[in-house]
Amino acid sequence: MSEQPPSTSDQPRWLTTAERETWQQFAMVLHRLPAALGAQLQRDAQLSYVEYYVLAGLSDQPGHRMRMSDLAVLANSEQSRLSHMISRLERRGFVRREPDPANGRYTQAILTDAGHAHLTEAAPGHVAQVRDLVFDVLDPAELGTLRTAAEKIGEMIDRQEQRAACKGTASQP
Repeated sequence: MSEQPPSTSDQPRWLTTAERETWQQFAMVLHRLPAALGAQLQRDAQLSYVEYYVLAGLSDQPGHRMRMSDLAVLANSEQSRLSHMISRLERRGFVRREPDPANGRYTQAILTDAGHAHLTEAAPGHVAQVRDLVFDVLDPAELGTLRTAAEKIGEMIDRQEQRAACKGTASQP
């Protein structure tokens, strides 16, 4: 079944031809899907892909508010980069910042009514694009396999991040 013998600890485990072809297709989707979704959002709502998901993330929170540090994690963004994005969204009237009432050392981003209205207008076009590009081209069994694969990959990423965090903590004086 495998095209190569198992590796020893001093040799890399090279991808088989099938694995390499699968990886190339998957990597291309990882690159092209956000670009395709972002192009639709920019054209129809004047929002970037990440801006949309920041607004959507805020809309899912109680009071439409979230600490900036937590929002950076949600957006997979550095805090400084997120801060610049929030500034742009503030200028458009979509969000505002306030000190966290529970702990004034933190800042919360809050989705405004205008931001919520803009998100509500943008959502149907975005969902249609997601449906066109992903859900309508896969049958139910393929969707189940995609979900399972995404969950497994996400769990492995989480485990590696936890191991790396533990190593970082253990190596500190």
